[in-house]
Amino acid sequence: MSDATEQPAHQVDADAWEKACAEDLEEERARRRSEYGSPPGSAAEELKKLVDAVTDKLSSVQAPFLGSVAQGTAEQVAKQAVRQARSVIEPVIDRNSDVFDHLAAAGNELLAAYRSAVEGQETRWTRRTQEPGPPPTKPEDEGPGGEHIDLD
Repeated sequence: MSDATEQPAHQVDADAWEKACAEDLEEERARRRSEYGSPPGSAAEELKKLVDAVTDKLSSVQAPFLGSVAQGTAEQVAKQAVRQARSVIEPVIDRNSDVFDHLAAAGNELLAAYRSAVEGQETRWTRRTQEPGPPPTKPEDEGPGGEHIDLD
């Protein structure tokens, strides 16, 4: 007699496709991480990284024009200012991380709109320079100068 926990040979695991897809997805993510590095985090995480990088750089800067006594004092003042700035900035980032994500998305949208406008203008410029003869008279190709009016 067969055990009740064994599955018949013709029965298929219902989750096999889901498991295979999840494994493939994880392998692809691992490949991309090894090839391109870890993906960027949220806008708030990236802002924290920027704050950390700036504060580290400010902490390591030394003023060569100050004397050794004044330089030690200047370093202490700079480190104190950096600590105060971080103590103010980090809670704001933590409380408003979704705001920074929205601002980053809005910035991306503005950049896409700018690129589209520039590409459209470049297309019109190159089309005018490649075609011999008078410039096209279609309304979308006219610049800010207005349209030509024939007075005859």
